[in-house]
Amino acid sequence: MKDQKVAIVGAGLVGSLWAVYLAKRGYTVDVFDRRPDIRLLKIIQGKSINLALSDRGWKGLEGAGLGAEIREVALPMFGRLMHNLDGTEVYQPYGKDGQAIYSVSRGLLNQTLVGCADRHDSVNLFFEHRCLDIDLDTNEIEFVNEKTGENVRRQYDCIFGTDGAFSAVRTRLIKKERYDYSQTYLNHGYKELEIPSNADGSHQLRKDCLHIWPRGEFMMIALPNLDGSFTCTLFMAYEGKDSFENLTDNASVQSFFGKYFPGTLPLMPELTDDFFNNPTGSLVMVKCSPWNHKGNVGLIGDACHAIVPFYGQGMNCGFEDCTVLSSLLDKHNDNFDTALPEFSKIRKPDADAILELALRNYIEMRDLTADPYFLLQKKIEARFSSLHPTKWIPLYSQVTFSDIPYHEALANGDKQQQIMSNIMKMENIESFWDSPEVEQKILELIG
Repeated sequence: MKDQKVAIVGAGLVGSLWAVYLAKRGYTVDVFDRRPDIRLLKIIQGKSINLALSDRGWKGLEGAGLGAEIREVALPMFGRLMHNLDGTEVYQPYGKDGQAIYSVSRGLLNQTLVGCADRHDSVNLFFEHRCLDIDLDTNEIEFVNEKTGENVRRQYDCIFGTDGAFSAVRTRLIKKERYDYSQTYLNHGYKELEIPSNADGSHQLRKDCLHIWPRGEFMMIALPNLDGSFTCTLFMAYEGKDSFENLTDNASVQSFFGKYFPGTLPLMPELTDDFFNNPTGSLVMVKCSPWNHKGNVGLIGDACHAIVPFYGQGMNCGFEDCTVLSSLLDKHNDNFDTALPEFSKIRKPDADAILELALRNYIEMRDLTADPYFLLQKKIEARFSSLHPTKWIPLYSQVTFSDIPYHEALANGDKQQQIMSNIMKMENIESFWDSPEVEQKILELIG
């Protein structure tokens, strides 16, 4: 057992996983969270977006020895199924045969990870403890016990902030001189809804894919759950013609869904109740730098790089943080003074890149997935990639099914888009898209 004692502020997904990593490295770890123990709560729909686990997330879980346990509560989605307004459907595989992203309940996953952390004797969990302040000179952290009102002050060798987009640990770092920080909201929010299971517990829609209803300026998605239901999420502007501000009563909601999502109405008997009982969530983006104060305090996950959910990479990126930081502790013999500044330096470009990719993917999902030329372009890319796998990895696969650094994937994707823009300008491309001529043209453009 190492002599150093570490505090983690935030027992969410990333905090719980990082506690396991540190415990396995031999540290004594105190984990604090302002909320009650999530394991004592009944997990209900309507509070947060379902998550999509992909390769980076699985690598993070498997690094802590938790991959097999989490697979028991995850459902594979091998592609996305687009539901057009005219009732037609278009299926697009996510990658090669057998490649999938996995639908998992945020609450259920969080419960599982907290339980995994609690199995380690060197991990101590403190719930309903709200962080008040951190003394950066002495490395003392002050909490208030929300149940008793008592103030608790403790000193640690290192403090990690894994407390999300509105991080109290980051708030303390912001007070330092020359600390860069920005917080931006999209003018779109989200509302979680539900498609319940059939009476026999089976799914009403295909359960092996992510469903998308692209409608230009807004969209709805649905991810399968283990109990046969689907968690649906409506993403839409707060104000404007088609927006949340205009859906004020049962009639307006029914009319809106009848116009834009008519096929879902028979599947959602509790639509209006869900719509008005579930909150409208906001979509916030956070950037900051550096992610550390010397070797004493470090930020991981949404605390330093909150992003919008449209690439399904928020959690995966946070889990990859654990993988990267653990490898740096290996490299530097558990010297936080060296590992934390290097982690901030090398990881921030990746966080900025996945934020940019997520913003772009929102446009793709809500608009371009209904565009025949966009779908044709994806077919051309997939065919060329299958013929020349070392020359072309589709951007989605780079992000989702590899651990290529996000900033490299973004740069690669921009180059690929330039090439495909030229290909899609070829006259009558739709009539010979799978020809040797197109294949040769792409090879020439790659150079």
